[in-house]
Amino acid sequence: MPPFWRRFSAPRKISDRTWNACLAAYPFLRRVGPDRLTRLRAMGEAFLASKRFAGEGGIRVDDSIGVAIAAQACLPVLELGLHWYDDFEQIIVYPDQFLVPRRNVDAAGVVHEETVWLAGETIDGGPVVLSWADAEPMAASDVFNVVIHEFVHKLDLRDGEADGVPPLPPARRREWIRTLDEAFERFNGMIDEVEAAIPPSVDPDGPEGQSFYDALPLDSYAAEDPAEFFAVAGEAFFLTPDRFRSAFPALSEEFERFFGLRLRG
Repeated sequence: MPPFWRRFSAPRKISDRTWNACLAAYPFLRRVGPDRLTRLRAMGEAFLASKRFAGEGGIRVDDSIGVAIAAQACLPVLELGLHWYDDFEQIIVYPDQFLVPRRNVDAAGVVHEETVWLAGETIDGGPVVLSWADAEPMAASDVFNVVIHEFVHKLDLRDGEADGVPPLPPARRREWIRTLDEAFERFNGMIDEVEAAIPPSVDPDGPEGQSFYDALPLDSYAAEDPAEFFAVAGEAFFLTPDRFRSAFPALSEEFERFFGLRLRG
């Protein structure tokens, strides 16, 4: 089935009904305060007017879906500016997780090809792809946000490399790398401690094993590499700012300087 394309017209405003429903579904958006919330709404309108949405797999991107994605996508650039997203135009939305081919070369030089299920994907210079099942209000949680995650990847990729480091002046860049690396290593240490504490009789991939990982300040996927650590930490910065600040105070300060926001909650 061909995708359902939609561009939201430029002069059109987000209705009060749709906006209030979005805030009710994603209450963390209110943490920016009333004045910034007004600007977030206006930025969301500009975002909708400048991007094309494609609904794949039979999903139609209606106002509620478009506004929900726009509001969350604009949160990381509320103080940075919408121009940080000017390297792409398309947002592709699937009804559920989607299959993507992957090709990896291991340390021995052996090529491995597989197909993996994803909730989101960010393509350098290309579209952001999202699973609505993982982004809709029913999926909202305080530990996972696929929209923020993928759009933080977009910020990371502004300098052409997914390395956990967005474009920054040289001195700021050095401090960012040092702070991010220290936090990344600390988190990997936390992962090691959790895995050592799981009894041999417990399946670490099962519900009982997951309960051990739930005590971590970030989703365990953050240990994948610095780029994923930045994206997952970005989720926590907006979803659970107090907990994130307590776990990674120096990194939280770097994020506050970069995003231009100090949130509570």
